Amino acid sequence: MEVDHTDVRILMLAWKMKAEKQGYFTLEEWRRGMKALRADTVSKLRKALPELEKEVKRPSNFEDFYSYSFCYCLTEEKQKSIDIESICQLLDLVLGSHFRAQVDYFIEYLKIQSDYKVINMDQWMGFFRFCNEWLKFPVLATTLSLAEKIEEYK
Repeated sequence: MEVDHTDVRILMLAWKMKAEKQGYFTLEEWRRGMKALRADTVSKLRKALPELEKEVKRPSNFEDFYSYSFCYCLTEEKQKSIDIESICQLLDLVLGSHFRAQVDYFIEYLKIQSDYKVINMDQWMGFFRFCNEWLKFPVLATTLSLAEKIEEYK
């Protein structure tokens, strides 16, 4: 496919296939994804990726993709949280192109704070809601620091 394994499009493909285990696609998942993408060759799959990107970026799909990306990174049975280092990478990968400033500030905050060692799904989704709310109030972006906004949002 000539797509790096760290490319967000691999995660988008996993979402489309409804893959359950990170790094692996079952035959059923692969077939489901290829059928949905109308691709029966690697060449057609490569050509389908731009449309998949558009599909994922639609507001009606993006929240589901964002939620899925967290669940997909839960690699152990009964795991409910992800370490801060991995969350920082995932935030950059999944939200970086949508909310660059917020993601950069939040990653910076996560790296210097010492209260949290992991992030759970509620916190993950809370940051997504926070980013969406931030867009509704552009005046806040110039008057409060990110840390103040996070505290107010809790």
